[in-house]
Amino acid sequence: MPPVLSIRNLSKTYKSGVTALKNTSLDIEKGEIFALLGPNGAGKTTLINAVCGIVTASTGEIIAAGHDVKKDYRAARSLIGLVPQEMSIDIFETPWHVTSYSRGLFGKPKDDAFVEKILKDLSLFEKKHAKIQELSGGMKRRVMIAKALSHEPQILFLDEPTAGVDVELRKDMWNMVRKLRDDGCTIILTTHYIEEAEEMADRVGVIRKGELVVVEEKRKLMDRLGKKRVTFALSEPLKAVPEGLGDWDVKLNRNGEELQYTFDTHAERTGVPSLLKRMGELNIAFKDLNTHTSSLEDIFVDLVHAKGDAEKTPA
Repeated sequence: MPPVLSIRNLSKTYKSGVTALKNTSLDIEKGEIFALLGPNGAGKTTLINAVCGIVTASTGEIIAAGHDVKKDYRAARSLIGLVPQEMSIDIFETPWHVTSYSRGLFGKPKDDAFVEKILKDLSLFEKKHAKIQELSGGMKRRVMIAKALSHEPQILFLDEPTAGVDVELRKDMWNMVRKLRDDGCTIILTTHYIEEAEEMADRVGVIRKGELVVVEEKRKLMDRLGKKRVTFALSEPLKAVPEGLGDWDVKLNRNGEELQYTFDTHAERTGVPSLLKRMGELNIAFKDLNTHTSSLEDIFVDLVHAKGDAEKTPA
């Protein structure tokens, strides 16, 4: 089955001379949740806007659900839903009107039952006739999602959808996203809550300075780039790492009270037994130790702050 979204050699340079995207290629499969991660200014929103036809790419091709975004914009856009970071709704309208009107703009027939279902799924039904200006920030965000879902898109972009949403409503929103995925909708999300991407996403892409530096299944990425850290609480603080520990990746924390060792969990030899032996030979005693395995957030931070070019993985 062909990908529901195919991006090939996409670049975008603005008139100011700023290059926001550099030769980006990416395939998104139907029915997956794909998390696009990157720091502010990395190119996430430019990529989304190019797919949605809001900005025109300088080079490249975008095929959405079988339609070329440039050559067949209307057909492609009718299959895409977008929840942008910025609010773009009339605050004097109501959730019911915004959702119904947006559905009509895409040429969909009136369907009160469908609009009602969306508003109920988003816990907006009791406020369906309230003016949007009277709603909380989290509820306004959910109205934006209702608007994006109004025309039954196959591809849904969520650009920081939980910004300003409290924890309880965030959980409700992600339950809805899972249900959409189960119904066959493809979800592409950006988020600064990396733990959400770790929980929700099937695959992860990390973009840095306009380039996708990695695209991989979440679990494979965490297995491949994940590291483990063991921290020793020393019985006596050290002023510096002893020369005798130079063969291990160790550093001192907390004014020399902790010795930290980071290692690759997939290496044939972790180095922990030999480190413990060497510490004993050097009379470096410890009173406690704890271990930590890399989270997706740890890997993300390593990738976006890498000094050199990170290893690229095909989409």
